[in-house]
Amino acid sequence: MELNLKKPLAVFDIESTGLSVAKDRIIELNILRIDTNNATTSKTWVLNPEYPISAEASSVHGFYYDDIKDKPTFKQVAKEIDKFLTNCDLAGYNSLKFDIPMLVEEFLRADVDFEISNRKLVDVQNIFMKMEQRTLSAAVRFFLGKELENAHSAEADVMATYEVLLAQLDKYKDVDFTDKSGKVSKPVVNDVAALAEFSSHHKNADLMGQIIFNEDGEEVINFGKHKGKTVKEVFLNEPSYYSWMMKADFPLYTKKIMTRIKLRMG
Repeated sequence: MELNLKKPLAVFDIESTGLSVAKDRIIELNILRIDTNNATTSKTWVLNPEYPISAEASSVHGFYYDDIKDKPTFKQVAKEIDKFLTNCDLAGYNSLKFDIPMLVEEFLRADVDFEISNRKLVDVQNIFMKMEQRTLSAAVRFFLGKELENAHSAEADVMATYEVLLAQLDKYKDVDFTDKSGKVSKPVVNDVAALAEFSSHHKNADLMGQIIFNEDGEEVINFGKHKGKTVKEVFLNEPSYYSWMMKADFPLYTKKIMTRIKLRMG
């Protein structure tokens, strides 16, 4: 099966110094660009993160600082990566929680205005977990009938993710899904917008799901003491909250969204 694409789709994977979107950095980035005719182009960047690599991360992906100290930094190749992603929707495995926020943080640090509001975001893991609840290795075994070789190599994980997505479209075609409210639908269809909608847990205003939209389209705090309150309500009743967020250890993109809301309020 080929993807039914209205615009190019970039399937990508990141290996990083650790798991903190706000603090850690990208070491390896592989992007598989699938154009509307389903022609594919794969590119890999190995980067000097200019940040310590945790022992836990090195034990997973095998990169140590001496291996990459002479590689370019993300900032040095940011415009090249941005150009490769021109007009692309984005897809990955656990991408909504980690890879996409991490990538956007790196672009912001590099002063590249990488806009995502006009892109569809497909998380293959969420489709899989909602339908089968398994890991990537199990997804390859389940959908493709083989073992995932070179796991935690960005290119191997990207190719596995792409192949699993195609297999999901075949397996779940016309398969019913019942959501928490009891609504039955056939959500896994060959359409990136529909896949993006189904693979998301919330309708996020930021990338980490710390600010989400309610049913009325209002931005709502999704963490801490103000969880469930609209951002507007919090800003009106506690003006110092904005300053606290700007000084606290939140991702730059979350801060960007909060600033946008504050400016909109006047």
